[in-house]
Amino acid sequence: MQANYKMTVAALAGVGLGAFVVMVSGIATALAQDTVRIRGTIERIDGSTYMVKARDGAELKVTLADSPQIAGVVKASLSDIKQGSFVGITGMPRPDGSQTALEVHIFPESMRGTGEGHYPWDLRPQSTMTNANVQQIVTDGEKKIFVPADAPIVTYVPGDKADLKPGAKVFILAAKQADGTLQGRAWRVGRDGVTPPM
Repeated sequence: MQANYKMTVAALAGVGLGAFVVMVSGIATALAQDTVRIRGTIERIDGSTYMVKARDGAELKVTLADSPQIAGVVKASLSDIKQGSFVGITGMPRPDGSQTALEVHIFPESMRGTGEGHYPWDLRPQSTMTNANVQQIVTDGEKKIFVPADAPIVTYVPGDKADLKPGAKVFILAAKQADGTLQGRAWRVGRDGVTPPM
């Protein structure tokens, strides 16, 4: 099934930028049932196992996949979003049908297409994730996402295993293994005090 979405991302709080129209082609299929999203801090490393303290206080043991995708997360701004940018926006519905962005992340060209589509997200109840290409800049559109001044805006930089150290704030897409362990396939690691907001 395919659907097209026209989305306008408008800046709030006096940020003097135009809105962005994002065309999304197709709906991304849901992540596999065994996928677990982990948000937390690397507490320690025990051999090849990373002990991660999740936001809810749980301590999780996460191993690295054979070819993990590791990226650093650094601060960015709305002015970094250009026509042709591939962005991801976690949003919450508003009474008028528009959405308010909880966070915005800008993908580098090497990560274009990551998680493309519009689907439910677990950052908050009723939140959604939209990963799409910015086709053009306009002043209005069919669907608006308002970006408050306090919404985190980040981008990705190359990362490697050296970034995975105690104290690092992480967002991990992990696969639950048959024995109940977690295998981290995609790791997003905050740099310079940034906590991955997604």
